[in-house]
Amino acid sequence: MFEKDKLEQLHKRKVAWGKTLEKTLGKNPERKEQFFTDSKILLDTIYTPLDLINFDYEEKLGLPGEYPFTRGVQHNMYRGRLFTMRQYAGYGNAEETNKRFHYLLEQGQTGLSVAFDLPTQLGYDSDHPLSRGEVGKVGVAIDSLQDMEILFEGIPLDKVTTSMTINSPAAIILSMYLALAEKRGIPFAKLSGTIQNDILKEYVARGTYIFPPEPSMRLITDIFSFSGKHLPSWNTISISGYHIREAGSTAVQEIAFTLANGIAYVDAAIKAGLDVDQFAPRLSFFFNAHLNFFEEIAKFRAARRVWARIMKERFGAANPRSMMLRFHTQTAGCTLTAQQPLVNIIRVAFQALSACLGGTQSLHTNSYDEAFSLPSEHAVSIALRTQQVLGYEIGVTDTVDPLGGAYFIEYLTDKIEEEVMNYIIRIDELGGAVKAIEEGFMQQEIHQSAYEYQKEIENGKRVVIGLNKFVTKDEEPIKLAKSSPAVEEYQKEKLKKLRQERNNEKVTAVLNHLYNAAQSSENLVPIFIEAVKAYATVGEICNVLRDVFGEYRQQVLL
Repeated sequence: MFEKDKLEQLHKRKVAWGKTLEKTLGKNPERKEQFFTDSKILLDTIYTPLDLINFDYEEKLGLPGEYPFTRGVQHNMYRGRLFTMRQYAGYGNAEETNKRFHYLLEQGQTGLSVAFDLPTQLGYDSDHPLSRGEVGKVGVAIDSLQDMEILFEGIPLDKVTTSMTINSPAAIILSMYLALAEKRGIPFAKLSGTIQNDILKEYVARGTYIFPPEPSMRLITDIFSFSGKHLPSWNTISISGYHIREAGSTAVQEIAFTLANGIAYVDAAIKAGLDVDQFAPRLSFFFNAHLNFFEEIAKFRAARRVWARIMKERFGAANPRSMMLRFHTQTAGCTLTAQQPLVNIIRVAFQALSACLGGTQSLHTNSYDEAFSLPSEHAVSIALRTQQVLGYEIGVTDTVDPLGGAYFIEYLTDKIEEEVMNYIIRIDELGGAVKAIEEGFMQQEIHQSAYEYQKEIENGKRVVIGLNKFVTKDEEPIKLAKSSPAVEEYQKEKLKKLRQERNNEKVTAVLNHLYNAAQSSENLVPIFIEAVKAYATVGEICNVLRDVFGEYRQQVLL
């Protein structure tokens, strides 16, 4: 890509320049130390064509919308359509969350993103003893189709995209959404959205699992199979690196472990008899936009290239859409501070900018008050306005991959790709992602990185404004959103009434059908749809599956 004689001349000039640099550094000894990215990639002072001597444009970059998709998965990217603007919302009961959805849509949000409370995520109804104190706290309580009907009241399901952060009970929640669409006369083919449906990262980093890996993977491939026939515009999984990063991983580990999990899902689907080009175009990913600005941009670009090669070379995908890594991004909740919370607005803006420059398909910006509580209306509107300024005002969406070809960005993209592949090779040697998780490999790697990150904050090597540097006293309090303790009693009463009024004989019959089918290889999604239409609850359906599949117990890592 570069002429040899000119590279030699540049090398001589850089050697001479380096001597001048050494003299300059003598005046500022505190800046003479080595610099690293969050993934411990050593950074040079400057990058030139000398760092890209063997760089092959077609192999490494190509054009946007074409293999290996380094520069983006669409030919014209944001010139054609801006990233979908989502704000994660869900708290209390379905009525309260429905009001927040309408508020966000009125403010210009272009897609809905549903947060579910812990009991729902863990397959318990709101009246279960283990749900006590958690109903509606970190998301909306959804016990039955009745709650889903209220949640989306007045919202046209065929005109918005809906993302739902749900994993173990993903097939049940999706079935509720489908049953609701059916009641409204909306064909499944007109529905678009995403269910997270990524159980492997729950074992690694998040913890909202119910069943052991094998039956959990069966539920996921059932969704792949059903959706391939009935939901052409639905993303059947959002393979998540976000929670891996929130647990303390580096950028390299986030991509490596996420793509390794992706490989496991593709393997499982192929073993279940599905054709790779049937299901792979609807796979999607979910990444974190963290603080190290340029490393994050390079991370997104490297992830696209690695996945494209995996799908083409490892799995023999022929459809270009099977090779596209499409992803949603959320700014890093773990970087938000309770100290000087308004500074979080600045952190989020730069994190969102890195996601945009990295080519995300949709974006969630965290609210400045999330270190304290669920976001207030004021805070969430500022977060949404941040996306809108990014999309409409500052010009970064006017050109595709504007940092493509920058010496530093291309060097860092290559370096991240190399280190990601090293991890994937190690995971393959362990027997794949599921085996690596069972042996605690990913968990231990994340724990070590999290420990080192926190240690750097505590010893002052890593600066956090307001926490260990530029600290202020007597900060002004901010107004916080609060969830009502009355939500739990309200949900319990609603469940009691539902069980009295529904056809319980029909519920019993469909749950018995589910029990028998779960012991066979029958696709369970159609049965889930029938169960939720009969107003069987999330807890009742999950209890049947617990009886058949058992429950997963996480190993303790010492």
